[in-house]
Amino acid sequence: MNTVQLIGRLTADPDFRITPNGHNVCRMRLAVPGARRDQTPVFVDVEAWNKTAEACDRHLEKGRRVSVQGRLGHDQWQTDNGSKRQRHYIVAASVQFLDPRP
Repeated sequence: MNTVQLIGRLTADPDFRITPNGHNVCRMRLAVPGARRDQTPVFVDVEAWNKTAEACDRHLEKGRRVSVQGRLGHDQWQTDNGSKRQRHYIVAASVQFLDPRP
């Protein structure tokens, strides 16, 4: 089973783009609080697609609190100098806006 549910705050304004295939994608970074108040937050990348991406772009901004439900994604690539890179991120199935818009 590959499911993730997080609540956190956006660390920057969402980054909305249209892919070469014509799909909408909105990339965001969440700061998710630790289990205790004195713990450092966990920073997580999130991708929302299509209608969800459009809504995130229209209504979200840095500092807004959101709930994200989705699945864990993984990318691997090789840089021009030959080093290997990888990242994990959340592919959002739904994004709920928890704070009222300022």
